[in-house]
Amino acid sequence: MIVVSLVYFTKYFFYRLELFPNQKRHTAEMNSKGKALIFLLCVTTICVSWRGYTSCSLPQDKSPCACERCLSEDDPWFMKRFNKSVEPFLSANYNLSEDAFNWWKRLQGEKGNFSTFRQTVDRLFLTVPPSPDVLESSPDRCRTCAVVGNSGNLRRSHYGPLIDFQDVIIRMNAGHTEGYEADVGTRTTHRVMYPESSVDLDNTTHLVLAPFKILDFEWLTKALTTGFHGRSYAPVKSKIKSNMDLVMVLNPAFMRYVHVMWLEKKGKYPSTGFLALILALHMCDEVSVFGYGADSDGNWSHYWEELMDKKLKTGAHPGDTEYRMIQELDEQQKLRFYTGF
Repeated sequence: MIVVSLVYFTKYFFYRLELFPNQKRHTAEMNSKGKALIFLLCVTTICVSWRGYTSCSLPQDKSPCACERCLSEDDPWFMKRFNKSVEPFLSANYNLSEDAFNWWKRLQGEKGNFSTFRQTVDRLFLTVPPSPDVLESSPDRCRTCAVVGNSGNLRRSHYGPLIDFQDVIIRMNAGHTEGYEADVGTRTTHRVMYPESSVDLDNTTHLVLAPFKILDFEWLTKALTTGFHGRSYAPVKSKIKSNMDLVMVLNPAFMRYVHVMWLEKKGKYPSTGFLALILALHMCDEVSVFGYGADSDGNWSHYWEELMDKKLKTGAHPGDTEYRMIQELDEQQKLRFYTGF
């Protein structure tokens, strides 16, 4: 507006000089040097104003990120489900409510009480960082995420370079990269897993524990140090290779929030893949999703192996509901969903 006003002022000034040539004026304003000086002043003012426009005249509602579109922008459909105040990760100072614990303990029939849970979590945070390592939002950056599922539709997709281009790359469970680089990429910054699906990690990847029982916290503490020798419903690794400084733990309250707000309590509880997807919405400004969806028989098959149990379907998880929500998020332009081939 400043620039436009100065342009009109300049035109008006010279229009007045030409319209009333006989009007009494000061000699300095009448001669050509005076006109040239005024013109130069106006041009200089316009240039300075233009250069300083973005830094000096920023709007009050400056975008919270440097992306073309930020997830936190006000949208009734999205904000009805998205709750930024829910902490995605546990920390040493976080106090889980007993109500949230009672919901969580039913997921896999946990027998331990709230006191045992808190003591076990406290011991874990003597071994791993007391607070999560997250990249905070900023108006000066655009945090991009790739969430890479394990669906068989990733075969021959050639999504690898696109996946590797993102800042944060989240994989889950035993998702392979070696031998499948062209389709799934090579980089991994975060891997979401639980004891029964755990794999060794390199020194730069965050281990993100998705806990479903108190034993999972105990396993992580011991698997990173002395070795775990307990038993679960399936074999678990006694020791795991991981950078202890990069360990993060999903918050049971966050898991409940995903089940209630995003899946409307459908199914017994969210899959690891869907938890990872909603986690990405909380961690990043732009989210791209790959490798989600069942095969033609309705099973969650994996791109690196042939499925043996053809009646597995999606287990205790609401696979159809999760898939429809991903499609809806894509339609609402809250993420980009690459469906594969």
